[in-house]
Amino acid sequence: MNRLYKTSRDKKVCGVCGGLGRYFGIDPTIIRVVWGIGAISGIGIVAYFVAAFIMPYDYEIEG
Repeated sequence: MNRLYKTSRDKKVCGVCGGLGRYFGIDPTIIRVVWGIGAISGIGIVAYFVAAFIMPYDYEIEG
């Protein structure tokens, strides 16, 4: 089963976009651009930090 984690290897701020990119199998840069557009409205910033708080890092699972 594919699980959603923040990435500890492909991160710029907290690893949320890198983790989403790995989960959906797409380039994290695309997710970063879309999230940046959402951040202009203000809700994207809040959503990012909520996701960063909720999502575990991948190294917590891998050991």
